[in-house]
Amino acid sequence: MRALLPDLTPWRASRDFRLLWLAGLVTVFGSFLTFVAVPLQLKELTGSALAVGAVGAAELVPLIVCGLYGGALADALDRRLLILWTEAGLGVLTCVLFLNTLLPRPLVWPLYVVAALVSALTGLQRPALQAMVPRIVRHEQLPAATTLNHMRWQVGAIAGPSLAGVIITFAGVRPAYALDAATYALSAALTLGLAPSPAAPGAARPSLRGVLEGARYAWGRTELLGTYTVDLAAMFFAYPTAVFPFLADDLGAPWALGPMYAAGAVGSLVVSLTSGWASRVHRHGRMVAGSALGWGLAMTLAGWAHDVWLVLLCLAAAGGCDIVSGLFRSTMWDQSIPDELRGRLAGIELLSYSVGPQLGQVRAGATAALTGARASVWAGGLACLVSVGLLAAALPKLLSYDQRTDEHAVRVRERRAAEATAVAEAA
Repeated sequence: MRALLPDLTPWRASRDFRLLWLAGLVTVFGSFLTFVAVPLQLKELTGSALAVGAVGAAELVPLIVCGLYGGALADALDRRLLILWTEAGLGVLTCVLFLNTLLPRPLVWPLYVVAALVSALTGLQRPALQAMVPRIVRHEQLPAATTLNHMRWQVGAIAGPSLAGVIITFAGVRPAYALDAATYALSAALTLGLAPSPAAPGAARPSLRGVLEGARYAWGRTELLGTYTVDLAAMFFAYPTAVFPFLADDLGAPWALGPMYAAGAVGSLVVSLTSGWASRVHRHGRMVAGSALGWGLAMTLAGWAHDVWLVLLCLAAAGGCDIVSGLFRSTMWDQSIPDELRGRLAGIELLSYSVGPQLGQVRAGATAALTGARASVWAGGLACLVSVGLLAAALPKLLSYDQRTDEHAVRVRERRAAEATAVAEAA
């Protein structure tokens, strides 16, 4: 049992990791309050499902553009300052949403503008957040740190929407926005306590050329390319959250809509709480491909199942597979990408795990309109199985990757050891 429990070594060993983890937990919790409040407010103001769905369209382009540029910024600037300023900007935007609720007739257009700007700032911030972790955690502790970071998100994904539902039901969206703004202030205060994280010596200024350099590096490493494409395929073909309301109706269980949205996070949390085994896995590419196949199989069974409890079980299993994929993707990236490129590669990673779900919802909705919700779910799961199988066959380096012998991982490990020795000798 002790071997299954999460490894807390990064939490105990690194003060900066503790601060960053706590700041992230506060931010995730608050962000989910607004994540629930914005579509509900749009529904109340417009009564249009199309207007609510348009929020995703407003978020997509800023996320793509700023995610790539944010990766270049993370390699060229102090990552701590970049995180701090974007966190402050996100807090200001939440205050704008709060102020809009004070108007006699709240306006609709600020919700779209704020959604787009929040997406842009998120794109600028996330590469710096991910690229900072390998600097504050020992190389051999990165799998444990990745697990703890995923666990942080899962706790927020369960607690945030649950509290948002209670607050909005009894007091409306205004307190949700106010509480979210307060969480950003607390998160910024925690971020101030982090040690500076300046750019590597000789880092180039952020530019399109730098972004393309990162893209060329990723393209030249087929095992990295495999992690991106496998995740994109899995999310595009088998991310059916857009049809959950219709699936709940088909099953004759409208009450199950909330549990359907939460089931994946519950499954992810269960895996995270029993993830002590992850540090003993070395062939990360096989785990990425295998868990993507598990995701597709679980979604296929969810579409075929007629019992609502079996559907929820399948969705929870899919969430467990998703966290395994995310854990080993992140570990592979952190352990084998040089520090001077890590921000730009994190920007590319951001696109792989955010654009896929956005497009997947469009795919699921369009397919459901033609074939029905259940067929949309199981057909997407089968398409996921086929596409991931073909990608794994076409990218053998993904399956053969071994962090003990991979030249890139060995080079990064030796470099980190030399830096640690230099610091110890200087002390």
